[in-house]
Amino acid sequence: MKERFIYIFLVAGIGFFVLGFIFQILGPVVFLRKIPMKRVAELVQEDSNGEFYKLAEDYPQEFAKAFGEPTPASYAEALRLGRDIYIAEACWHCHSQYVRPVANEPLRYGPVSVASEYQNELQMPHLFGTRRVGPDLIREAGVHSNDWHVAHFYDPPSVQPGSVMPSYRWFFAENGRPNKKGLAMATYVQWLGSWQRR
Repeated sequence: MKERFIYIFLVAGIGFFVLGFIFQILGPVVFLRKIPMKRVAELVQEDSNGEFYKLAEDYPQEFAKAFGEPTPASYAEALRLGRDIYIAEACWHCHSQYVRPVANEPLRYGPVSVASEYQNELQMPHLFGTRRVGPDLIREAGVHSNDWHVAHFYDPPSVQPGSVMPSYRWFFAENGRPNKKGLAMATYVQWLGSWQRR
């Protein structure tokens, strides 16, 4: 009799585990599929990001080699690549993209983040971060110039004394000018929060 109860509890436990796993996978798909999600093409049409065009002016040879002319299509390409690099280089570990309603974050970074800031293709997956080492970047657009970002990626302490951020020299050619990765990262970071300026 005792073995029978153990067997029933074992099967029930495994069954509930599998059922819970299925609901965790299907739940977001089923319940969140009707939430509107903007595509990169829509974001590019809404945002006339002057910083992207300024990069083309400031680094004409590098920009032409990486993206050709500054068009909406090249802007979309740079944004996608920049987001992918941001994730691959694990920038989100130290720089969250979510202003939390705790620890005076609204005083340092502005209003608490709202769901509408994440309803676009470039915010998937959400990059809420794991810890706060560097500043929050959800609304970084226009806070610093392109030159500041380029210098910061090359040698962070040169523009932010005491910075513990590592240098990203592979974002640059041998002559110290940004390559495709460097231009894409500057584009992506300058896009973050551009919706606040509209």
